[in-house]
Amino acid sequence: MIESDDPAVIARQLAELRLEHRDLDAAIDRLVGDTDADELTIKRLKKRRLWLKDCIARLESALIPDEPA
Repeated sequence: MIESDDPAVIARQLAELRLEHRDLDAAIDRLVGDTDADELTIKRLKKRRLWLKDCIARLESALIPDEPA
């Protein structure tokens, strides 16, 4: 993941990560409903989804301007 101070770059990264997170959500939902699904694969996808959520939170925080106290 590329770190930048440019809000446009951060916003683009956020959009990409949110899309990947949404796609993982859909894939996990399909696999959970499948009785033949590999549990290890589901766990790995869930771990990736959690990592994406953390990245999204960090980038959202980077978009909030710092205010002097």
